[in-house]
Amino acid sequence: MNLAFAPIDSASLMQLWQRRQVLSSEEMVQMYEMVGDALKSCRPPELQALGESHAELVAQFIYLKVLRLESRPDDEADKPSSNDRAAHSAPSNAFALCAYFRRYLIDCTRASAFKRKLSLGDDFSDAQLEQQLGTPEPEGECALAEHGLTEQAVFEAAQALIASLPEAERLLLCECFGQETAGGLSGVAARHSIASYHYRAGRLGLVHKRTGLPADYARTTLGQWLSGTLGIAIEPENAAAILHVFKILGVQASCV
Repeated sequence: MNLAFAPIDSASLMQLWQRRQVLSSEEMVQMYEMVGDALKSCRPPELQALGESHAELVAQFIYLKVLRLESRPDDEADKPSSNDRAAHSAPSNAFALCAYFRRYLIDCTRASAFKRKLSLGDDFSDAQLEQQLGTPEPEGECALAEHGLTEQAVFEAAQALIASLPEAERLLLCECFGQETAGGLSGVAARHSIASYHYRAGRLGLVHKRTGLPADYARTTLGQWLSGTLGIAIEPENAAAILHVFKILGVQASCV
């Protein structure tokens, strides 16, 4: 398995990120190279749906979401809380950057699908598109913090979980979790000759009965990982934290 992300200077990344709209030309180059190098091995499944090269999408991500070159610093000056939000959400490692990149690709995929539904001649602004699609917020990080967790801690736990799985379960998880895979579970099973794949997927926690109780899911591998390893009880009030954990697991699974 390839679980390695490119090494990155966390302190420099966070410092540049928090000042990203007032960087000098030299600092912009430094930021561009740092993020570009970190994302070389980050290839989420959404890449295939957009029809553009990895390099082009990384460049777009850096331009629009990292350096935010389409935004005006003067506009941000009227919002004193924006720096606080930037500091709170600044990524500290390559994994966090990959998660941000995948979030950007998901937004691009949704925007593309939405635009295809518009009739010819309709004129929609970016603001209208954002209103239709929604803008991700760092609420998941806060939900994790309520359980004494950080994204880095969950990432490391996800690495350990994936590494501990038998090969068949690992293949099912890494090719199906949080992704739209051609042929679904049966397609993965056929490609890798996995016997009893539905039973394995059920035991893992990839499929479950709609009428099942939380206690039923708690007995699956993923359920035990959530409650036992991460300490998050499988209860409705913990939905935000569980969803964010699964997003992190999905990113890590896609990088294996």
